[in-house]
Amino acid sequence: MPKLKTHKGTKKRFRLSANGKPMHRSAGTSHLASRMSQKRSRQLRGTTVVGKSEVKRITVALCGGSY
Repeated sequence: MPKLKTHKGTKKRFRLSANGKPMHRSAGTSHLASRMSQKRSRQLRGTTVVGKSEVKRITVALCGGSY
C-alpha cells in the first residue's frame, strides 16, 4: 500500500495535541477586532479543541501527524 498524504489545507489550520486531540484557532480573530468587545477578544485567544463530529475527519486528513 502507498503512504497516505497529509492534506495541506488541514495541516495549516489544525494541529494535534499531545493526547491526540485536534486543536484549532478560534474563528473571527484575524481582523476587524476593533468592533469586538474586550471580553470577546480575550475569550477568543489561544486554541480550542475541535468539536466531536469533526475529530475523525481531521485526524485522518493529518494522517496522525502533529504539525
